[in-house]
This record gives sequence, C-alpha cells and structure tokens, in this order.
Amino acid sequence: MSTAARHVRRVVAAACGTAIALSLAACAGGSAAEQSSDGSLTTVRFVQEWPVADGFWIPWLVAKEKGFYKDAGLDVDIITPPNTSATMQYLGTQQADLAFTTSVDIVTARSQGVPVVGIGTYGKNNNWGLMTTSGEPIAPSDLPGKLIGTYNDAWSNAQLSIMLGSVGKTINDVTLVTADSSTVPLLVDGKVDAITGITNAEGSELQSLGKDYSISYSRDYGAPDAPVLMLAGNSQWLQSHPDQASAFMTATIEGLNWARQNPDEAVDIFMTAYPDAQTKEFTTLQWQATSALFGDEGTDVTADDLAQSADTWQSLVDVAVKYGLIDKAIPVSDLYTNAGLGQ
Repeated sequence: MSTAARHVRRVVAAACGTAIALSLAACAGGSAAEQSSDGSLTTVRFVQEWPVADGFWIPWLVAKEKGFYKDAGLDVDIITPPNTSATMQYLGTQQADLAFTTSVDIVTARSQGVPVVGIGTYGKNNNWGLMTTSGEPIAPSDLPGKLIGTYNDAWSNAQLSIMLGSVGKTINDVTLVTADSSTVPLLVDGKVDAITGITNAEGSELQSLGKDYSISYSRDYGAPDAPVLMLAGNSQWLQSHPDQASAFMTATIEGLNWARQNPDEAVDIFMTAYPDAQTKEFTTLQWQATSALFGDEGTDVTADDLAQSADTWQSLVDVAVKYGLIDKAIPVSDLYTNAGLGQ
C-alpha cells in the first residue's frame, strides 16, 4: 500500500478500532512518563498514526536528532504502532503518553469514552479534496455522472456528500470506485474522473509520478476547515505532566521550524532513520507539501499556529453526528486543550 493511500484511509480507520480501545481503557495499565536510565531526562512515549514511517514524522525526528527534546529535559520514544487501530489503543490505555493522529480519530475515540484530547493542530486547514489531472479543479456541479476514486471510510464519504450537497446533489449522483490501496493509479490509468485525497499524500504521490494535479477543496463547499492531522495526548497524563507536555510542544515546534528552514537536511534525517520506508523523492515532495500547510516559507511557526479553536471542533462534531461517524454530540471542551501551547 502506498504512503499516500495509507494516510487518507487512516483518517477514520480508528472509527472501527475505538471500540476495542474503549474496552482496553477499562483495564488501562502502563505507567506514565518515567525518568530515563541516567535519571536526567523524562521519558515520553509518542505513538504514531501508522505502522510505517512517513515524511509527516520529520519535525519530531529532527527535534530528537538535533537534541531539542534533550535540551527540554525529555527522552522522546517514537513508537511505531503495529496496526492502524493501535494508536488510539496505546493512547487510551496509557501505553503511550502522546500521539500523532487525526482530528476525526479524536472525535470518534472520545465519543466512546477514550481519554484522549487534541493538543495541537498539524497544519492550518483541511487539505482534503477532489483531485484531477486536468488543468482546472473540478466543480461540484460537474460531479453528477462522474466516476470518483475513493476509500471505504465514512469521512471521505461525508466530505464528498457535503460537496455534492452544496449544489443540491447527493452521493447517489456519482459512481464511487473504491480503491484497495491507493486511488492514484485509478486516476493515472484513466479509470476514474477524479479521486479523493489530501495534498501531502495523494498530491505528493501524483507529483512523484510526474503528474500535475488540480484540487477542489471540500472546505470551499461547506466541509469543516479542520486540519486532518493532529497531535494528541492522554488526558490523564496531560493533567499530571503539564510541564513535560509544554516542553514537548515547544521542542516539536523548534524541530518543525528547523525542518522548514533546512528541508534537504531534514529529509536526510528521515531517510537515515527509516531508509526503507519510502523513496527520498517521495519524502522530499511530501515534506514540501506538509511544510506548506503551516504557512509561507521563511516564516516561523509559533504556538499560535498550532492552537485549536472551539468553533473548529464544533464543526467537526456537527458533521460527525450528521453523517453517522458518532452516535450523538459531545462537548467540544472534552476534545482539546491548548494548555501545552501556553494558552
């Protein structure tokens, strides 16, 4: 499975796994952060969103390699989960303290009682949309009768439904072609008219294949403008380790800024750590697209850029209820905290 496909499918993969996480949470074990072997650093367990490394991980790999975490008093253990459901399981059962995950994963997990909260956004906008290799983005009004390559997940279906609803149409007005791995080959081979995806996944994959693409963003047609990817924490750990949480966020932002300022070296750090995960070309393109999610090149990312808002989370909850991702609305105050960002 391609890296691009893995991440779009991951957006709501935990919707199938949070029930397991909830049952595990009832017998949660594991200890919170502990001192490292030399007694000078606090160990923080940071679980990732997918069982194979990808370019999204670059900021914390840089922060670890460059000693930013160490300078902050932390020994960050970057955990690769064994499967797609394990991220929320690890976080909910205190086998991990912090996580790289998705906004939808947080909503679905929290709706089932898993003690997780968002602690920072990973990007500023919803970068999901419909991609074509034509020169102009496809408009929702042009979708009826088209073949759309997509994934078998509720979030993709919901966003596509919102786009169609903006012109008075429904999901029944298009033909969905479900991809087992990546939607990109469907588009490249001319089997569909458009595909669903995000800029730093499918978009980067298309570029790595030498294909220019255009994208029609769901956020421009009524979908929540909520970043797809998020940093999260176990709420109990966060309450008992506020200083470590703040130190982690500060050092991670430092790693993010260093990687944006030194993209080639940042990619090399990733390739050294995970030489077999993906090609250097793909990683380079993916990091370029990911870096762009944080604003203009040459400007530093600050804590304000990762801060979450109640309005954004409310928009996600509303859509999650409307399209059946969760059974009933949950308070947005349960979904996030900006305390680690000093807010």
